[in-house]
Amino acid sequence: MVFKIVLLFLVFMGVVAWFGKMHWIGGKHLRQTKCAACGRYRIGKGPCGCGERS
Repeated sequence: MVFKIVLLFLVFMGVVAWFGKMHWIGGKHLRQTKCAACGRYRIGKGPCGCGERS
């Protein structure tokens, strides 16, 4: 019984992760927030920490 619960939880988490990587749901959003010059993630609307405004 516990094995079934754990297995169903893992399958559910796998499906959620699969949907999170889909581009039409929002997976592309993180890729767009990277700095074009250094590749770091940008937080907010200001310039990147490297000094580039991309």
